[in-house]
Amino acid sequence: MASSSSNTPASPSDTSERKDAHLALAADPLAMSQVPSGFDAVRLTHCALPECSLEEVDISTSCLGHSVSAPFFIGSMTGGTAHATAINLALAEVAESAGIGLAVGSQRASLEAGQSQRDLRRAAPSIPLFGNLGGLQLAAPGGLDLAARAVDDLQADALFIHVNPLQEAVQPEGETDWRGVIEAIEAAVTFLNVPVLVKEVGAGIGANVARRLFDIGVHAVDIAGLGGTNWTRIEAARRDDAELFAPFLDWGIPTVDALRDARSACPEGRLIASGGIRHGLDAAKALWLGATMTSMAGPVLKAMTGDGTSPPDAVAAIKVIEMWKAQLRLAVFLTGACDLAAFAGVEGRISR
Repeated sequence: MASSSSNTPASPSDTSERKDAHLALAADPLAMSQVPSGFDAVRLTHCALPECSLEEVDISTSCLGHSVSAPFFIGSMTGGTAHATAINLALAEVAESAGIGLAVGSQRASLEAGQSQRDLRRAAPSIPLFGNLGGLQLAAPGGLDLAARAVDDLQADALFIHVNPLQEAVQPEGETDWRGVIEAIEAAVTFLNVPVLVKEVGAGIGANVARRLFDIGVHAVDIAGLGGTNWTRIEAARRDDAELFAPFLDWGIPTVDALRDARSACPEGRLIASGGIRHGLDAAKALWLGATMTSMAGPVLKAMTGDGTSPPDAVAAIKVIEMWKAQLRLAVFLTGACDLAAFAGVEGRISR
C-alpha cells in the first residue's frame, strides 16, 4: 500500500469547501482544455439508402445487469457538500427518468462527514449506480474498508476508482505519493462484491496502463481523455504560483488517441469514453471507435446549474440527455444501421 503523503490531510470542512469551488470553476469556460479531443477528425460514412426507419432505430443496451435507454451515463462530478448533495439527488432523478446510469463524484468527503448518499438509490431504483473513490484513498491504510463503505452506502452496482496524478500534483492540498495504487486496485477487485472500474479525470489512460488494469481484473476502463473539462486548469486557478504549472495545463492524451490506442492494445476490454464529448454525434463516434459506453458530465452540469452555483434545473438536464439520444439515433440511421450492433461495423475514416 502507498505510504501517506507528506502533505497534511485535508479536514472534512476543507474538502467540502474545495468541492464547491470545483463546481463553480468547472462551469467556467476557462476550465476547458485548449487541446481538442479529436472527434472532429472522425468522419462516419453517409449511407444514402438506409434500410430502416429512423423512429425504429434501437440505441438501447445493457449495463451492469440493467437495461438502459442509450449507452450513456452521467459522469462523476462532485459530492460531500450540501450543494453537491442537492445536485446529486437531482441527477439521480434525471438519470432514472432518462433511463441511463449515474456515476457519483468522490464519496470520500461524504463518508468522512458521516453523510449518507442512500437517498440516491431510493431516487434511482432501476438504473446502474456507480460509486467513486480516489486511488490514493484506496491505497491508504483502511482504503479497502472505505471502498466497501462507499459501495454499501450507495448500494452501488460498481465502484469507480479515479486516478489523477496530474490533478493531485497541481492541487494546493494534493497528494503525490502514488506508490502502491495499482496493488490496491488489484486487492479491491478481489475484496469488493461489485465490479471495479478505473477512470482518469481528463488527462487520459494510455494503452499500457489500460492493459495493466485489465490484466488485474478491472471490469472496465474509462479513458477520460484530454479535450473536455480540464482539472489541471481548475486546480491551477486556485494557486498563487500558477505559472509553475503553465507548461502542463494541457498535458495528457487526447480522447480519440487514448481510445484508439486502448482499443488496439485491449481488443476485448470494456472501454468507456469521456473527455470532450460535446453531443450525441461525438458519442456515436466514440462508440464506433470501440467504446461500449460514453460518459456525459460537463454538458449536464452546465445545463443543470449554469454557473455551477445555481439550484439544479432537472428539466434542462433531461433536455440535454434527450437531445444526445436523438443525435445518436440520427447518426446510427445515417450510416445505414438499425441498432448499435450493426453500427459497430459501419464505414468511417479518421483524417489526421
